[in-house]
Amino acid sequence: MKDITLNQVNNFVLRKQHLTLDSKVDDIGQIIKDICGLHATGPKNPYLSLFARTRNFKRKYLDEELYLKRNLAKIRCVRGTMYIHPKEMIPIVYVATKRMVEPASSRYAQYLGINKKEYEKLSIKILNILKGKVMTTREVKKALMTHQNISPVLNLMCDQGLLVRGPPRGGWKSNIHTYHIFHEYFPDIELDSVNETTARKILIKQYIASFGPVSEDDVSWWTGFKKGETRKILDKLKDQTMQLKISKLNGKYIISSSDRSSIESQSIQHKMEINLLPGLDPYLMGYKERTRYLDHKYYDYIFDPSGNATSTILLNGMIIGVWDFMEKPEPKIKIHLFKEIDNPIMNKICAEALKIGKFMANKDIKIKECDKMVPLKQRTAGGVMTPLKDCE
Repeated sequence: MKDITLNQVNNFVLRKQHLTLDSKVDDIGQIIKDICGLHATGPKNPYLSLFARTRNFKRKYLDEELYLKRNLAKIRCVRGTMYIHPKEMIPIVYVATKRMVEPASSRYAQYLGINKKEYEKLSIKILNILKGKVMTTREVKKALMTHQNISPVLNLMCDQGLLVRGPPRGGWKSNIHTYHIFHEYFPDIELDSVNETTARKILIKQYIASFGPVSEDDVSWWTGFKKGETRKILDKLKDQTMQLKISKLNGKYIISSSDRSSIESQSIQHKMEINLLPGLDPYLMGYKERTRYLDHKYYDYIFDPSGNATSTILLNGMIIGVWDFMEKPEPKIKIHLFKEIDNPIMNKICAEALKIGKFMANKDIKIKECDKMVPLKQRTAGGVMTPLKDCE
């Protein structure tokens, strides 16, 4: 197989990720399945990621699928990260990552002063309190009549499959979760219905289908699996995958065999695909090696010291700048571009910024272009959330 160009790869992945105009759909469940889960650490991020991938998105659409129809659920899985997954994938991601997520959650609870014996007592009491009910952390704490920090207890109970996070109090920008007993919320889901070996194989296969071409290091990093185990699983998938080389990138890359003809037929991108993606978007966080979509000299403007991605502006799959939404004193979108660009591109960026700004503010907003940006590595923790805060 001949080498594939980086332009072909980015065009191919953008389509897989529903980030080209002709690949956008309004089926939220299908999108989340196709991109192997929706990153949901920040409360607003899932809505913005879906806004970028749909034609006519409204916030209520995700809320309905998550909390009314319950076709989706929030779960901590790969690398201990919060994701939204389709209901049918919950047992897969739970079993595949349980051996990593649960011990880390348990250690954190102990670090905050909740030992194993205390956790066992509190978790039993909480299950009794929540029978047939839904409560926030504060409400559970009040019912327990305790001054203890029970957040780590509730998180560990979720990671053990005892509880599930329900609709937040305070709307789409709120991170104040409510909690339900898992088997009451999902009576038809058996979390242990698949063994770990099978679950990990399915998860890696889906990741390759969503993000391929990927390197072996990408697979290991994204899943959090050790390299030796990753290699064994990839060996078992050899009859369903193939390797290729990408010009300008080192090493060999893995892709689903069924995608071979599609990626080979990708033509050089002449269209102008502009995307404004939120921080921690799956496209940004899908790979360990990021030179496929970012010039290395701009790395510290996009990723903080922990590797978290900020909100970005993409041109045909390559990051060309940063955007930020400021709510006060008046709502506006700030833009910082790494290089000068042609007017047609700038006009398209501004058009997309106006759309996403109105989505966030529920009214028309202004746009401000920033000449300078402080690199994220020079910012305090949390700078990734407001990358252009210092731009006046």
